[in-house]
Amino acid sequence: MAKTLSSKDLAQIEEVKKNGNIPEHIAIIMDGNGRWAKQKSLPRAAGHKRGVETVRTMVQACTNLGVKYLTLYTFSTENWNRPQKEITVLMRLMVRSLKNETNELNANKVKITTIGDSRSLPKIVQQELEHAKFKTKNNDKLVLNLALSYSGRWELIEAVKKIAKSCVEGKTKIEDIDEKVIGQNLTTAEMPDPDLMIRSGGEHRISNFLIWQIAYSELYVSNVLWPDFNCNNLIEAIEDYQHRERRFGLISEQVSDTRKKIQTGKKHTKQPV
Repeated sequence: MAKTLSSKDLAQIEEVKKNGNIPEHIAIIMDGNGRWAKQKSLPRAAGHKRGVETVRTMVQACTNLGVKYLTLYTFSTENWNRPQKEITVLMRLMVRSLKNETNELNANKVKITTIGDSRSLPKIVQQELEHAKFKTKNNDKLVLNLALSYSGRWELIEAVKKIAKSCVEGKTKIEDIDEKVIGQNLTTAEMPDPDLMIRSGGEHRISNFLIWQIAYSELYVSNVLWPDFNCNNLIEAIEDYQHRERRFGLISEQVSDTRKKIQTGKKHTKQPV
């Protein structure tokens, strides 16, 4: 993973860190590879290859920023409906990227995890993913979470099946099913919900991505196509996030009061949404 952050990028990162309130978990819908290639009269594969370079930049930037979780919408369930030639290119690119990047990611203490129906991926992709996950499993600098063959609806269906099975087996009572139980049965059970969800490419939709987890995430849409998305664009998204007030169903006065109690060390009761 060759160095892609410039001295200017690193200076910007240090400056934004001074403001505090860096998102713990950032999720990104990486949109625009195909349009980028079309604008340049290039094959779609060229856009996907360039998009991998952007991923490399985002991982480095998030590592330097102190972000703990980065979830990337890498390949959706709906993407299986694309032309077979493009799917083949994407799978080969995934295998090549894992082979080329895993050692560097491991050296930088990045842990690779995945969510989605990995069983539907080609065997060679599954093997490379398992190798990368095993090699990086003890790292704790940044969790790079790849959503592969993933959809939010698929995830919720799988969670319902697990909970139903648990009820049938007598391990869970129907009346005990709540948000916590559902969260524990999602593929993201081991990580916090995203604080910030970024979508590149200008489209204003979530495209079946983390539909349970982003209920209270701050959403940021950039018109920049993914292959051109850079460290400065990420910084802009984070600066926008830092100026927002996350109320979680409360009013501003309640949020302010809660902050004061936390600062003075007083216990507070979580308000209902």
